[in-house]
Amino acid sequence: MDMGPGTDLGGLGWFAVVWVTMMAAMMLPSLVPMALAAAGPGRFAAGYLLTWVGAGVVAYAVFQGVRSLDISWLAWDKGGPYVAGGVILAAALYELTPVKTRCLRHCRDPELLARRSGAFLTGVGHGGFCVGSSGALMAALFALGVMNVAWMIVVAALVAIEKLLPWERVAVGATAAFIVVLGLAVAFAPGQVPGLTIPG
Repeated sequence: MDMGPGTDLGGLGWFAVVWVTMMAAMMLPSLVPMALAAAGPGRFAAGYLLTWVGAGVVAYAVFQGVRSLDISWLAWDKGGPYVAGGVILAAALYELTPVKTRCLRHCRDPELLARRSGAFLTGVGHGGFCVGSSGALMAALFALGVMNVAWMIVVAALVAIEKLLPWERVAVGATAAFIVVLGLAVAFAPGQVPGLTIPG
């Protein structure tokens, strides 16, 4: 499978299986403290992943909808790098919004789990906040190539840094700065971006 920006995602069933596997590998390591704080860690993780499956289906529909328009200027030898870079820069801006801050604070606070009943529903609710916190980073991953293992690891590391480091503002600021540099590099010097598979 091609790992570059604009990769064909295949059928919805195939994508859903790959997506839930990716989310488990990328998100569950940073979720361990929360899962252990919940009564029923397995049910909590299942609810959490279900929320990410829903987010993945929405992303799939948007991605496939844009691809179906067959807009020639999105080709990589035309406007593609600028669109991919723009998506990544938008993710960097989102890092600095109040919505991101609120969602991330919820993701970092195991005490909030005690306010809900039922491990599965707690996982679903917590997953919603984590989609709000990390969804823009996943959009950046789509722009880099959603099946690119190297960039999956980088995005998973950024998510873990934001959720687990004790210095929230420093973690978010460093992540935003890194994403800004990455977005500019993808837009203006994609051949210099390590691990980026150039389409074609």
